[in-house]
Amino acid sequence: MDATLHPLSGLYTPHRLKGLYYGPDVVKKHLLSLLPTESSKAFIVTGNSLATKTPLIKSIESLLTPTGRHAGTFSDIREHAPVAQLDRATAQVQRDTTIDTVISVGGGSPIDSAKAIAYRVHETSQKWLLHITIPTTLSAAEATSFGGYTQPDGVKTGVGRPEMYPAYILYDPKFGLYTPPTLFLSTGLRALDHAVESQYHPSASWMPCRLMALTAIGELFRLLPQYKSSPQNEDTITGLFLAAYASLAFMGESQRGSLGLSHTLGYALGSPYGIPHGFTSCLTLGHVVKLKARQNETNAEAIAAILPYMGRQKSGDNIKDSDIVGDAILRLVKDLGLETSLTERGVGKDQLDVICARATGGLPQVKEKSVQDEELLKAVRTLVEGLF
Repeated sequence: MDATLHPLSGLYTPHRLKGLYYGPDVVKKHLLSLLPTESSKAFIVTGNSLATKTPLIKSIESLLTPTGRHAGTFSDIREHAPVAQLDRATAQVQRDTTIDTVISVGGGSPIDSAKAIAYRVHETSQKWLLHITIPTTLSAAEATSFGGYTQPDGVKTGVGRPEMYPAYILYDPKFGLYTPPTLFLSTGLRALDHAVESQYHPSASWMPCRLMALTAIGELFRLLPQYKSSPQNEDTITGLFLAAYASLAFMGESQRGSLGLSHTLGYALGSPYGIPHGFTSCLTLGHVVKLKARQNETNAEAIAAILPYMGRQKSGDNIKDSDIVGDAILRLVKDLGLETSLTERGVGKDQLDVICARATGGLPQVKEKSVQDEELLKAVRTLVEGLF
Protein backbone atom coordinates (compact mmCIF):
# COMPACT_ATOMS: atom_id res chain seq x y z
CA MET A 1 0.00 0.00 0.00
CA ASP A 2 1.32 3.43 -0.93
CA ALA A 3 0.56 6.84 0.49
CA THR A 4 -2.09 8.92 -1.26
CA LEU A 5 -2.97 12.60 -1.46
CA HIS A 6 -6.14 11.88 0.53
CA PRO A 7 -5.51 13.13 4.09
CA LEU A 8 -7.15 10.13 5.78
CA SER A 9 -5.84 7.31 3.61
CA GLY A 10 -2.27 6.19 3.09
CA LEU A 11 0.92 4.77 4.50
CA TYR A 12 3.90 6.36 6.25
CA THR A 13 7.09 4.31 6.55
CA PRO A 14 9.72 6.10 8.67
CA HIS A 15 13.43 6.18 7.95
CA ARG A 16 15.98 4.43 10.16
CA LEU A 17 17.28 7.50 11.95
CA LYS A 18 18.52 6.75 15.46
CA GLY A 19 18.95 10.31 16.66
CA LEU A 20 18.82 13.95 15.58
CA TYR A 21 20.82 16.39 17.70
CA TYR A 22 20.51 20.14 17.21
CA GLY A 23 21.83 23.28 18.82
CA PRO A 24 25.19 24.92 19.60
CA ASP A 25 28.15 22.56 20.13
CA VAL A 26 26.21 19.29 19.63
CA VAL A 27 29.19 17.95 17.67
CA LYS A 28 31.59 18.57 20.54
CA LYS A 29 29.09 17.25 23.09
CA HIS A 30 27.85 14.11 21.38
CA LEU A 31 30.01 12.92 18.47
CA LEU A 32 32.23 10.51 20.40
CA SER A 33 29.30 8.96 22.27
CA LEU A 34 27.60 8.09 18.97
CA LEU A 35 30.40 5.84 17.74
CA PRO A 36 29.39 2.14 17.93
CA THR A 37 32.14 1.01 20.30
CA GLU A 38 35.04 2.43 22.31
CA SER A 39 37.42 1.07 19.69
CA SER A 40 35.50 2.36 16.64
CA LYS A 41 37.42 3.87 13.76
CA ALA A 42 35.77 6.76 11.90
CA PHE A 43 36.54 8.04 8.40
CA ILE A 44 35.66 11.67 7.52
CA VAL A 45 34.25 12.55 4.09
CA THR A 46 34.17 16.23 3.16
CA GLY A 47 35.13 18.88 0.61
CA ASN A 48 38.33 20.82 0.09
CA SER A 49 37.01 24.21 1.21
CA LEU A 50 35.80 22.93 4.58
CA ALA A 51 39.09 21.13 5.12
CA THR A 52 41.43 23.96 4.11
CA LYS A 53 39.51 27.20 4.67
CA THR A 54 37.73 26.50 7.96
CA PRO A 55 38.74 24.96 11.32
CA LEU A 56 35.78 22.55 11.23
CA ILE A 57 37.45 19.37 9.98
CA LYS A 58 40.46 19.81 12.24
CA SER A 59 38.07 20.26 15.18
CA ILE A 60 36.46 16.88 14.42
CA GLU A 61 39.83 15.22 13.94
CA SER A 62 40.93 16.64 17.30
CA LEU A 63 37.95 14.94 18.94
CA LEU A 64 38.69 11.57 17.34
CA THR A 65 42.49 11.44 17.38
CA PRO A 66 43.30 11.38 21.14
CA THR A 67 41.36 8.12 21.55
CA GLY A 68 42.68 6.60 18.34
CA ARG A 69 39.36 6.78 16.52
CA HIS A 70 40.38 8.81 13.48
CA ALA A 71 40.98 6.44 10.56
CA GLY A 72 41.48 9.13 7.92
CA THR A 73 39.94 12.04 6.04
CA PHE A 74 39.01 12.34 2.39
CA SER A 75 38.58 16.02 1.53
CA ASP A 76 38.27 16.04 -2.24
CA ILE A 77 34.52 15.53 -2.68
CA ARG A 78 33.45 18.07 -5.29
CA GLU A 79 30.17 19.64 -6.36
CA HIS A 80 27.62 17.10 -7.67
CA ALA A 81 29.83 14.28 -6.28
CA PRO A 82 31.81 13.20 -9.39
CA VAL A 83 32.25 9.43 -9.46
CA ALA A 84 36.05 9.67 -9.82
CA GLN A 85 36.43 11.17 -6.33
CA LEU A 86 33.83 8.77 -4.96
CA ASP A 87 35.88 5.85 -6.32
CA ARG A 88 39.02 7.14 -4.61
CA ALA A 89 37.29 7.69 -1.28
CA THR A 90 35.70 4.24 -1.41
CA ALA A 91 39.04 2.58 -2.13
CA GLN A 92 40.60 4.36 0.83
CA VAL A 93 37.88 3.06 3.15
CA GLN A 94 37.99 -0.47 1.76
CA ARG A 95 41.74 -0.70 2.40
CA ASP A 96 41.14 -0.35 6.16
CA THR A 97 38.82 -3.07 7.45
CA THR A 98 38.87 -1.58 10.96
CA ILE A 99 36.70 1.37 9.83
CA ASP A 100 33.11 0.97 11.07
CA THR A 101 31.92 4.58 10.85
CA VAL A 102 31.81 7.25 8.17
CA ILE A 103 31.31 10.91 9.15
CA SER A 104 30.12 13.23 6.40
CA VAL A 105 30.63 16.96 6.83
CA GLY A 106 29.25 19.49 4.35
CA GLY A 107 26.41 19.77 1.87
CA GLY A 108 24.73 17.33 -0.46
CA SER A 109 27.85 16.04 -2.21
CA PRO A 110 29.78 14.80 0.87
CA ILE A 111 26.60 13.42 2.43
CA ASP A 112 25.55 11.58 -0.73
CA SER A 113 29.10 10.33 -1.21
CA ALA A 114 29.19 8.91 2.31
CA LYS A 115 25.92 7.10 1.66
CA ALA A 116 27.30 5.68 -1.58
CA ILE A 117 30.52 4.61 0.17
CA ALA A 118 28.49 2.76 2.81
CA TYR A 119 26.55 1.02 0.05
CA ARG A 120 29.70 0.01 -1.82
CA VAL A 121 31.41 -1.29 1.33
CA HIS A 122 28.34 -3.40 2.06
CA GLU A 123 28.42 -4.81 -1.48
CA THR A 124 31.94 -6.15 -0.92
CA SER A 125 31.98 -6.95 2.81
CA GLN A 126 28.30 -7.41 3.74
CA LYS A 127 28.70 -4.91 6.60
CA TRP A 128 27.04 -1.50 6.85
CA LEU A 129 29.13 1.41 8.05
CA LEU A 130 27.48 3.63 10.64
CA HIS A 131 26.89 7.02 9.03
CA ILE A 132 27.01 10.18 11.16
CA THR A 133 26.36 13.37 9.22
CA ILE A 134 27.10 16.99 10.11
CA PRO A 135 25.37 19.17 7.50
CA THR A 136 26.64 22.66 6.71
CA THR A 137 23.98 23.59 4.12
CA LEU A 138 20.20 23.30 3.76
CA SER A 139 20.27 20.75 0.92
CA ALA A 140 18.58 18.12 3.16
CA ALA A 141 20.61 15.31 1.56
CA GLU A 142 20.75 13.85 5.07
CA ALA A 143 16.97 13.39 4.92
CA THR A 144 16.95 10.62 2.29
CA SER A 145 18.31 7.09 1.88
CA PHE A 146 19.43 7.84 -1.69
CA GLY A 147 23.01 8.70 -2.60
CA GLY A 148 23.46 10.57 -5.87
CA TYR A 149 26.69 11.01 -7.79
CA THR A 150 27.72 12.19 -11.25
CA GLN A 151 28.94 9.92 -14.03
CA PRO A 152 31.80 10.99 -16.34
CA ASP A 153 29.26 12.15 -18.96
CA GLY A 154 27.81 14.65 -16.48
CA VAL A 155 24.57 12.76 -15.88
CA LYS A 156 23.62 12.20 -12.26
CA THR A 157 22.76 8.73 -11.03
CA GLY A 158 22.90 6.95 -7.70
CA VAL A 159 21.82 4.15 -5.41
CA GLY A 160 19.18 3.85 -2.74
CA ARG A 161 18.59 1.43 0.13
CA PRO A 162 16.79 1.96 3.46
CA GLU A 163 20.05 1.02 5.22
CA MET A 164 21.80 3.99 3.61
CA TYR A 165 19.91 6.52 5.73
CA PRO A 166 22.26 8.23 8.22
CA ALA A 167 22.08 6.84 11.73
CA TYR A 168 22.68 10.23 13.37
CA ILE A 169 22.26 13.82 12.19
CA LEU A 170 23.98 16.65 14.06
CA TYR A 171 22.69 20.14 13.27
CA ASP A 172 25.29 22.37 14.86
CA PRO A 173 24.89 26.09 14.01
CA LYS A 174 28.61 26.64 14.57
CA PHE A 175 29.17 24.48 11.48
CA GLY A 176 26.69 26.60 9.54
CA LEU A 177 28.56 29.79 10.43
CA TYR A 178 31.34 28.97 7.96
CA THR A 179 29.08 28.36 4.97
CA PRO A 180 29.13 31.24 2.47
CA PRO A 181 25.77 33.05 2.89
CA THR A 182 24.86 32.79 -0.80
CA LEU A 183 25.36 29.03 -0.67
CA PHE A 184 23.35 28.72 2.54
CA LEU A 185 20.50 30.81 1.10
CA SER A 186 20.40 29.01 -2.24
CA THR A 187 20.24 25.60 -0.57
CA GLY A 188 17.37 27.03 1.47
CA LEU A 189 15.52 27.35 -1.83
CA ARG A 190 16.36 23.72 -2.49
CA ALA A 191 14.71 22.85 0.82
CA LEU A 192 11.70 24.93 -0.21
CA ASP A 193 11.64 22.96 -3.45
CA HIS A 194 11.41 19.70 -1.46
CA ALA A 195 8.62 21.02 0.73
CA VAL A 196 6.53 22.43 -2.12
CA GLU A 197 6.88 19.46 -4.46
CA SER A 198 5.93 17.02 -1.71
CA GLN A 199 2.50 18.69 -1.63
CA TYR A 200 1.52 17.13 -4.96
CA HIS A 201 3.66 13.99 -4.87
CA PRO A 202 1.43 10.88 -5.01
CA SER A 203 3.46 8.94 -2.43
CA ALA A 204 3.56 11.74 0.16
CA SER A 205 1.35 11.01 3.16
CA TRP A 206 -0.62 13.85 4.71
CA MET A 207 0.65 13.01 8.20
CA PRO A 208 3.45 13.63 8.84
CA CYS A 209 5.00 14.34 5.41
CA ARG A 210 2.87 17.04 3.81
CA LEU A 211 1.89 18.67 7.09
CA MET A 212 5.50 18.91 8.26
CA ALA A 213 6.52 20.19 4.83
CA LEU A 214 3.88 22.92 5.04
CA THR A 215 5.36 23.96 8.37
CA ALA A 216 8.80 23.95 6.75
CA ILE A 217 7.53 26.28 4.00
CA GLY A 218 6.35 28.76 6.60
CA GLU A 219 9.65 28.58 8.48
CA LEU A 220 11.73 28.99 5.32
CA PHE A 221 9.76 32.07 4.24
CA ARG A 222 10.19 33.50 7.74
CA LEU A 223 13.81 32.61 8.46
CA LEU A 224 15.62 32.96 5.12
CA PRO A 225 15.18 36.78 5.05
CA GLN A 226 16.27 36.89 8.69
CA TYR A 227 19.40 34.93 7.83
CA LYS A 228 20.18 37.27 4.92
CA SER A 229 20.03 40.21 7.34
CA SER A 230 21.99 38.46 10.08
CA PRO A 231 23.93 35.40 8.83
CA GLN A 232 25.78 34.96 12.13
CA ASN A 233 22.66 34.38 14.22
CA GLU A 234 22.97 30.82 15.51
CA ASP A 235 19.28 30.51 16.41
CA THR A 236 18.30 31.38 12.84
CA ILE A 237 20.79 28.85 11.46
CA THR A 238 19.47 26.11 13.74
CA GLY A 239 15.89 26.94 12.79
CA LEU A 240 16.77 26.73 9.11
CA PHE A 241 18.52 23.37 9.59
CA LEU A 242 15.35 22.01 11.20
CA ALA A 243 13.13 23.49 8.47
CA ALA A 244 15.31 21.82 5.84
CA TYR A 245 14.93 18.51 7.66
CA ALA A 246 11.15 18.90 7.84
CA SER A 247 11.04 19.75 4.12
CA LEU A 248 11.94 16.20 3.10
CA ALA A 249 12.63 13.76 5.92
CA PHE A 250 9.01 12.81 6.56
CA MET A 251 8.56 11.50 3.04
CA GLY A 252 10.02 8.41 4.68
CA GLU A 253 10.64 5.25 2.69
CA SER A 254 7.39 5.70 0.76
CA GLN A 255 8.83 7.91 -1.98
CA ARG A 256 8.57 6.57 -5.50
CA GLY A 257 10.58 8.34 -8.21
CA SER A 258 11.62 11.98 -8.29
CA LEU A 259 9.83 14.49 -6.10
CA GLY A 260 8.47 16.39 -9.08
CA LEU A 261 9.09 18.44 -12.20
CA SER A 262 11.20 21.09 -10.48
CA HIS A 263 13.52 18.34 -9.27
CA THR A 264 13.76 16.57 -12.64
CA LEU A 265 14.50 19.93 -14.25
CA GLY A 266 17.11 20.46 -11.54
CA TYR A 267 18.81 17.18 -12.42
CA ALA A 268 18.68 18.11 -16.12
CA LEU A 269 20.29 21.48 -15.41
CA GLY A 270 22.54 20.74 -12.44
CA SER A 271 25.47 18.39 -12.98
CA PRO A 272 25.40 18.54 -16.83
CA TYR A 273 26.01 22.32 -16.76
CA GLY A 274 27.70 22.74 -13.39
CA ILE A 275 24.79 24.63 -11.79
CA PRO A 276 24.40 24.05 -8.03
CA HIS A 277 21.04 22.49 -7.18
CA GLY A 278 20.17 25.41 -4.93
CA PHE A 279 20.26 27.66 -7.97
CA THR A 280 18.37 25.20 -10.18
CA SER A 281 15.56 25.44 -7.64
CA CYS A 282 15.78 29.24 -7.72
CA LEU A 283 15.34 29.03 -11.50
CA THR A 284 12.53 26.50 -11.73
CA LEU A 285 10.33 26.21 -8.64
CA GLY A 286 8.21 29.36 -8.92
CA HIS A 287 7.38 28.59 -12.54
CA VAL A 288 6.81 24.88 -12.00
CA VAL A 289 4.08 25.32 -9.39
CA LYS A 290 2.06 27.39 -11.86
CA LEU A 291 2.44 24.69 -14.50
CA LYS A 292 1.57 21.88 -12.07
CA ALA A 293 -1.56 23.68 -10.91
CA ARG A 294 -2.83 23.74 -14.48
CA GLN A 295 -2.28 20.00 -14.95
CA ASN A 296 -5.18 19.00 -12.72
CA GLU A 297 -7.41 20.26 -9.93
CA THR A 298 -5.80 17.99 -7.33
CA ASN A 299 -2.44 19.70 -7.85
CA ALA A 300 -4.05 23.14 -7.84
CA GLU A 301 -5.82 22.46 -4.56
CA ALA A 302 -2.62 21.15 -2.93
CA ILE A 303 -0.58 24.16 -4.08
CA ALA A 304 -3.26 26.67 -3.09
CA ALA A 305 -3.24 25.14 0.41
CA ILE A 306 0.30 26.49 0.85
CA LEU A 307 -0.92 30.11 0.94
CA PRO A 308 -1.90 30.25 4.65
CA TYR A 309 1.57 28.99 5.57
CA MET A 310 2.97 32.03 3.76
CA GLY A 311 0.71 34.28 5.82
CA ARG A 312 -1.75 34.82 2.96
CA GLN A 313 -5.50 34.21 2.70
CA LYS A 314 -6.91 31.82 0.10
CA SER A 315 -9.36 33.32 -2.38
CA GLY A 316 -11.11 30.06 -3.25
CA ASP A 317 -9.81 30.13 -6.82
CA ASN A 318 -7.11 27.43 -6.74
CA ILE A 319 -5.43 28.45 -10.00
CA LYS A 320 -5.26 32.09 -8.94
CA ASP A 321 -3.97 31.09 -5.50
CA SER A 322 -1.37 28.76 -7.04
CA ASP A 323 -0.12 31.64 -9.17
CA ILE A 324 0.23 33.71 -6.00
CA VAL A 325 2.30 30.91 -4.47
CA GLY A 326 4.53 30.78 -7.55
CA ASP A 327 4.97 34.54 -7.61
CA ALA A 328 5.79 34.59 -3.88
CA ILE A 329 8.55 32.03 -4.47
CA LEU A 330 9.97 34.08 -7.35
CA ARG A 331 9.81 37.22 -5.21
CA LEU A 332 11.63 35.46 -2.35
CA VAL A 333 14.37 34.40 -4.77
CA LYS A 334 14.74 37.99 -5.93
CA ASP A 335 14.65 39.46 -2.41
CA LEU A 336 17.38 37.05 -1.31
CA GLY A 337 19.59 38.16 -4.19
CA LEU A 338 19.48 34.73 -5.87
CA GLU A 339 17.80 35.62 -9.17
CA THR A 340 19.66 34.19 -12.17
CA SER A 341 19.13 32.79 -15.69
CA LEU A 342 20.46 29.95 -17.80
CA THR A 343 22.24 32.51 -19.97
CA GLU A 344 24.06 33.89 -16.92
CA ARG A 345 24.97 30.31 -16.03
CA GLY A 346 26.59 29.77 -19.41
CA VAL A 347 23.92 27.51 -20.91
CA GLY A 348 23.17 28.13 -24.59
CA LYS A 349 19.72 27.97 -26.16
CA ASP A 350 21.01 25.17 -28.37
CA GLN A 351 20.65 22.96 -25.28
CA LEU A 352 16.88 23.46 -25.07
CA ASP A 353 15.93 20.10 -26.59
CA VAL A 354 18.51 18.24 -24.51
CA ILE A 355 17.24 19.81 -21.29
CA CYS A 356 13.61 19.03 -22.13
CA ALA A 357 14.48 15.44 -23.02
CA ARG A 358 16.30 14.88 -19.72
CA ALA A 359 13.54 16.53 -17.70
CA THR A 360 10.72 14.54 -19.31
CA GLY A 361 12.34 11.13 -19.54
CA GLY A 362 13.13 11.38 -23.23
CA LEU A 363 9.65 12.36 -24.42
CA PRO A 364 10.91 14.39 -27.43
CA GLN A 365 12.37 11.14 -28.85
CA VAL A 366 9.16 9.14 -28.42
CA LYS A 367 7.47 8.85 -31.82
CA GLU A 368 3.94 8.20 -30.60
CA LYS A 369 2.96 10.49 -27.76
CA SER A 370 -0.34 10.76 -25.93
CA VAL A 371 -2.21 14.06 -25.82
CA GLN A 372 -1.07 14.44 -22.19
CA ASP A 373 2.55 13.83 -23.21
CA GLU A 374 2.32 16.43 -25.96
CA GLU A 375 0.82 18.96 -23.56
CA LEU A 376 3.49 18.28 -20.92
CA LEU A 377 6.34 18.57 -23.41
CA LYS A 378 4.97 21.84 -24.80
CA ALA A 379 4.55 23.27 -21.28
CA VAL A 380 8.03 22.21 -20.16
CA ARG A 381 9.58 23.63 -23.32
CA THR A 382 7.84 26.97 -22.78
CA LEU A 383 8.99 26.99 -19.14
CA VAL A 384 12.62 26.23 -20.01
CA GLU A 385 12.63 28.86 -22.79
CA GLY A 386 11.67 31.41 -20.15
CA LEU A 387 14.71 30.52 -18.02
CA PHE A 388 17.23 31.92 -20.52
